[in-house]
Amino acid sequence: MSNAIDISGLNCAYGENTVLKDIGFSVKSGELFIIIGPNGSGKTSLLKTISGNLKFEEGTIKIFGRHINEFSRKSLARSVALVPQNVPTDFPFTVKELVLMGRSPYLGILGLPEKEDFEIAEQSLAFTGAEHLSSRKLDQLSGGERQLVFIARAVCQQTGIILLDEPTASLDLSHQVNIMDLMEKLVEMKGLTVVMVSHDINLAAMYADTLLLLKNGNVISIGTPEDVLTFKVLEEAYGCTIIVDESPLGKVPRITPVPQKYIGGITS
Repeated sequence: MSNAIDISGLNCAYGENTVLKDIGFSVKSGELFIIIGPNGSGKTSLLKTISGNLKFEEGTIKIFGRHINEFSRKSLARSVALVPQNVPTDFPFTVKELVLMGRSPYLGILGLPEKEDFEIAEQSLAFTGAEHLSSRKLDQLSGGERQLVFIARAVCQQTGIILLDEPTASLDLSHQVNIMDLMEKLVEMKGLTVVMVSHDINLAAMYADTLLLLKNGNVISIGTPEDVLTFKVLEEAYGCTIIVDESPLGKVPRITPVPQKYIGGITS
């Protein structure tokens, strides 16, 4: 299987604050790749560098074998779509109009969509299960519905890679599972490469083909959920007491953080 993303020797900083340090890894085409790690570990910065929205000082990023610096903004947007963590709510557009914006990298100099663009937008809404929201405005949607709409826009962009920054954050359990099932659907039915950041380690364990664990801008571990989500690795990364056992769903690691009152057998 070829790689969708290859990164080597990546260093990135905000001023004098280095946020990514000698990062190197590859993402296979057609896999669900999830990045985890404590706050401030560089997860969002890593997504921004891959999407071309954050410049890096040293290293190499290749997208489908091509150096990211060789892409124009428009050509990169035909290969990589980004769904940010904080999606805006004040767009004065309908859902269908917003999703249609995903066609921007393909439009001509006048920026006018054609019949095919409208059809792709409708197909993207149907694929993500958001077609019933088509005529509504963003400020009329719940958080889960808005996230779904921005994913539909990314699908409409017809890229080989979709990046998502904590797409399940602040959503209820039903919407979390719905979004993660959709991520699997994008990989399995459309053959896309999905790279996402998540703070929910248990969701990541259940869905990821590959996990990348970051801490302080460094790669701590990369591999299958079974390889990465071990007691030793997680306690080193998060600095708290953790229990790792097997989920009742099968051979999937289950992570339980231990509150202070239970440490040492204190239960009351």
